[in-house]
Amino acid sequence: MRNMDDFPARDGRVSGADYRFRKMSEQDLAEVLAIEHETYEFPWSEMIFKDCLRVNYHCYVIESAQQVKGYSVMTVAAGESHILNICVDKSLRGFGVGHCMLVHLVEQARSHRAEMMLLEVRASNKIAIELYLRNEFNEIGRRNAYYPAKKGREDALILARIL
Repeated sequence: MRNMDDFPARDGRVSGADYRFRKMSEQDLAEVLAIEHETYEFPWSEMIFKDCLRVNYHCYVIESAQQVKGYSVMTVAAGESHILNICVDKSLRGFGVGHCMLVHLVEQARSHRAEMMLLEVRASNKIAIELYLRNEFNEIGRRNAYYPAKKGREDALILARIL
């Protein structure tokens, strides 16, 4: 469990003492799903999150006043880490919480001896792409028609960084 005071906020707008990271549990899923459904047009199902927990993926929440305000899901195997999902409650976007969650994932991946971190991001998700580029990720490829979209499919950028 880490307090947000341990992380540098982008511009000091996050009140560190009020937030903490911890492992996600099934009891968190109602709050996680509420954020997921509010954020994504094609959200993950409860079963996907349950499967991630069941197979011991690295699943974390960030909470304030015992309320989930964001979450992340990552795998680590064979020297690689793969971020599968990272999301912040709409009310906290733009306050450095996503950056802090990303720093937390990098630290967790390193602690499990990962040497590289990978992720896919929608090509249209400019805010997330900027966050990743500011945090040493580089575009290494593209997956055509990877994500469902209102009008068919959308490409994903593949980003990676050395740990």
